[in-house]
Amino acid sequence: VLGRVCPYPIVHTKKLMEKLPSGAILKILCDSPVTVEDAIPRYCEKQGYKFESVKLEDKGYWELYIQKT
Repeated sequence: VLGRVCPYPIVHTKKLMEKLPSGAILKILCDSPVTVEDAIPRYCEKQGYKFESVKLEDKGYWELYIQKT
């Protein structure tokens, strides 16, 4: 979701998560601080998904890992 701002990252993440089997991990690349710090973690909490990690890369984006439970 690089270069995109909410609500696109959430909509895209929801569509991908619906297709994944339980236990699968989705990796998202994101460069929007609001999405990383608020929108995605709140979505994961609401859905009961495990927010694996947030890692700031030298390239100016984060890698988000969401595990479907």
